[in-house]
Amino acid sequence: MKNSAQEKPTTMTIPFRPNRMPEGILVIDKLPGKTSFSLVSLLRHLSGQRTIGHAGTLDPFATGLMVLLIGSRFTRLSDKFLQDDKEYLGTIHLGIETDSYDCDGKIISQSELIPTIDQIEQALKNFQGTVLQTPPMFSAKKIDGQKLYHLARQGKVIERKAVPVQMHTELLAYEYPYVRIKVVCSKGTYVRSIAHDLGKLLNTGAHLSSLRRIRSGSFRIEQAVSQAALEERTTVWHESLINVL
Repeated sequence: MKNSAQEKPTTMTIPFRPNRMPEGILVIDKLPGKTSFSLVSLLRHLSGQRTIGHAGTLDPFATGLMVLLIGSRFTRLSDKFLQDDKEYLGTIHLGIETDSYDCDGKIISQSELIPTIDQIEQALKNFQGTVLQTPPMFSAKKIDGQKLYHLARQGKVIERKAVPVQMHTELLAYEYPYVRIKVVCSKGTYVRSIAHDLGKLLNTGAHLSSLRRIRSGSFRIEQAVSQAALEERTTVWHESLINVL
């Protein structure tokens, strides 16, 4: 994983010019139950700017930091920002396994086995450093040109190759059935898969019941404008634009 502290860019507020199409980076705190692309749509409506990209999506149930890139000068940096490591807070629900590995999925198994904190700490040692992780079927990853979630919605399950990812997983709290963790990870890591795989190791089954992204590269949640404020027009969005060019 990259050391974002060493690569932190100098930021500056971009002055707003009404007669000029706004460009810059806007860091937003996404609400639960909203798609990542609803933020793109919202920003297009607010700014009048059609060229808007992002530096990594979040599942609808997840909350937290999303980096929106506004204008062609910034959308061309998307690949660069996508490579950045990310940091999450998550809650794993033990005893219930779902097909999507998260709280939006269908329950496929349940268990009343209650693991000890020692067993959880031991199991979490498997989620440190370089880890071979199999992506969930309910994901946007493509195999033979098809997104996995399209196949999953048809009830199909196909073989997926495990890919190496970097992660550091820290146990924050445990009160059955909930395990709270913090994860710092590289691009391509699915925190949902950490929850699912932990449940397999503990023989309880598990799913991810909450997820909050608190950092993406050098951008932190403390910099974010709330999606609610943007939707309610209680903040002047362009005053929060930043520039790292």
